[in-house]
Amino acid sequence: MSCSNNFKQIGLAVHNYHSSYNQLPIQGSGTNSINNSQGFGEGGGNITSGGGRNSRRLSMLVALTPFFEQQAIWEMISNPSRQNTTGTTMTGSWSAMGPNPWVQDGYVPWATEIATLRCPSDPGTGLPAQGRTNYAACLGDGHYVYQLTNPASNGQTTGQYHSLATLAQVAERTRIGHRGMFKPRHAMRFRDTLDGLSNTIMAGEIATDLGDRDIRTDLRVISGSSFSAPNGTDSYANPGQCGDSADPTRPQFWGPSVARNNANGNLINRSDDRRGYRWADWGPMFSGFFTILPPNSASCILSHNGSVYGGPMSASSRHQGGAHILMGDGAVKFITDSIEAGNSAAAIPYYYDNTNSNLVGAASPYGLWGALGSRAAKEVIDQEF
Repeated sequence: MSCSNNFKQIGLAVHNYHSSYNQLPIQGSGTNSINNSQGFGEGGGNITSGGGRNSRRLSMLVALTPFFEQQAIWEMISNPSRQNTTGTTMTGSWSAMGPNPWVQDGYVPWATEIATLRCPSDPGTGLPAQGRTNYAACLGDGHYVYQLTNPASNGQTTGQYHSLATLAQVAERTRIGHRGMFKPRHAMRFRDTLDGLSNTIMAGEIATDLGDRDIRTDLRVISGSSFSAPNGTDSYANPGQCGDSADPTRPQFWGPSVARNNANGNLINRSDDRRGYRWADWGPMFSGFFTILPPNSASCILSHNGSVYGGPMSASSRHQGGAHILMGDGAVKFITDSIEAGNSAAAIPYYYDNTNSNLVGAASPYGLWGALGSRAAKEVIDQEF
């Protein structure tokens, strides 16, 4: 009940935010990135001299802080600050809106554990995590090119990784592939949810990692290239293969020989690249989920950099048998692991080119669960959930 109450507070915060600004908080907001010549790389800043930029990588939770009684945190974020986590004297100020959200040492807001964002049933705490979150934005039923966005992290309209795609391709791919209530780096409104707020998931619960090889929280990499056309070996074409490497004797955990590698053998080498470890980070590993696989399914990513690339990362929790979700109208519901979720081996909705695309304008292949996650696919919800 405490977890459900936290979620209700977040739902109320979203509605109050929308009333104030006529849009949802943006998943992927903040300040533009800056060049190395300006002294702070792409935004890390310095624990003594401050500075830094967040490269438009802030989660929607950051903008909500003043709406769920965290005004003090918001004031520290939105203004230059001379506080750091060590208490040592700073010679300069952190930039307004803070450095990159993965800065592990120094910036107080990103390291702060906010009670409203934590489920009391989740025991995860402490390093290497920063401030954890158990509540995440719904990103729809397709994880293709999550980071292929317009605008990019530097604010340009050519799109993130525009060298790998033309502006027209960026527009087409993101319009088709980003089907949730929250669309990366875009200002969404309630009116964009054509399926109806009471029929569309706005946010969901996620379990945070405990360092125990849990298939839901300690993500593993499926082969494939993040910006290539989908093929049979990646999680675009078959998200259900995520759980294939689970230990057959302990199916909720990865087998002892399964490393955190990608197709090229590169390790996921950041110790804090785990589920729910950074409440302020827009990466789907930390503050997002997809309605592809049913709740508490195995979660995977497509690249070794799990913080920003997509993958079939579902809702999850430490509750028995399911997880809470927050509907667009603010209602909190408990969804069981056995919700009708269609065909887990079906390819996700995507557009790559005129000859290589899938489910353009079609209903979700992931049953009731996928239909609840897509905001405008015109599915009819005729089942109880």
